[in-house]
Amino acid sequence: MADIFRRYGAAWREQHGASLSTERRAAMTAIERCRTAALGGHVEQCDRCGERRIAYNSCRSRNCPKCQALARADWVEARRAELLDTQYFHVVFTVPDEIAAIAFQNPAAVYDILFRATAETLRTIAADPKHLGAQIGFFAVLHTWGQNLSHHPHLHCVVPGGGLSPDGSRWIACRPGFFLPVAVLSRLFRRLFLEELQKAFTAGKLRFFSSLSGLSDAAAFRRYLNQVRRINWVVFAKAPFAGAEQVLTYVGRYTHRVAIANSRIVDIEDGKVRFRWKDYRDGDRQKVMTLEAGEFIRRFLVHVLPNGFKRIRYYGLLGNRHRKEKLARCRELLGMTQADAQAEPKDSADYRDKVEKLTGRSLRECPTCHQGLMVCVEVLEPAASRTVPFSDTS
Repeated sequence: MADIFRRYGAAWREQHGASLSTERRAAMTAIERCRTAALGGHVEQCDRCGERRIAYNSCRSRNCPKCQALARADWVEARRAELLDTQYFHVVFTVPDEIAAIAFQNPAAVYDILFRATAETLRTIAADPKHLGAQIGFFAVLHTWGQNLSHHPHLHCVVPGGGLSPDGSRWIACRPGFFLPVAVLSRLFRRLFLEELQKAFTAGKLRFFSSLSGLSDAAAFRRYLNQVRRINWVVFAKAPFAGAEQVLTYVGRYTHRVAIANSRIVDIEDGKVRFRWKDYRDGDRQKVMTLEAGEFIRRFLVHVLPNGFKRIRYYGLLGNRHRKEKLARCRELLGMTQADAQAEPKDSADYRDKVEKLTGRSLRECPTCHQGLMVCVEVLEPAASRTVPFSDTS
């Protein structure tokens, strides 16, 4: 991604600068400068053979594909302490194209509605004695992209297969391999979402441009929602996870993905970008797509979220306010011993410890003699000007 922005970003900014939001401009700049002299760094030297190397600082942007590995590792470790000895389910909530179009022009407002409607749907149906009759807990992760980087907002929810009874006296488990009926979830989700969307419109929180400008009229907006109300909204539950370790494997690769991983980019040449994608409509076949560099940049930037927007949220038993005591009660009712509860993650201030734990590769060991340790001998201040040539040391 950094190479693409460095080669074609300046021309793209010049062409689209007037419509480029602050968040997207900042994302481009961060990715371009990541691990280059522009951000400063330090010089390390082996205390045995004298080998020297320069390590430039990372941008730490949540939109940068290079800077998500440590954030992902920290997050996964924090989730280990919350695993319960029960089956887990993966439920996905999607919106139709007509709603996605509104979300494209009003991302913060509509994505918030997506979270609220999803959470209320799951908690309401789970609490119904006809289905589960329990208080559940889960986390939801917002994805706004499809495999080809198109705009496709949806929520991935990871949910334990059961919950606490209303009085908290017992654990109520769902049937093996079945969580909640998706048809029931879909209908309630659609109703709650459209009610919230109408409220946002009435409160003046939605803006419409270009092909959607006609929706600024209240009557036109109601007709639009009436059409969407007749569409089946897709909610689907994937096969349940095989166990706690599979949950961690899943969340480790899924939660901190940013539109596209660098590993999917095949090549960049002649003003075009080629990348691998999975075509779900064609039997999940792996294909290669070619886009003009400018179109690739446009698609990527669509998925840069507004500043401060939280794309991972926690609900019910996992809500931040009562998480510790609720999970302790769940473990007690599930017969989990103290040893079953993972220890709270210890915060490490040194990124090298985290990299070694994540990859098994030591950044302290000398890459030449493999016997000495790399010691910082000089701190490099950030370059004063962005005109300094980029030299990626990652």
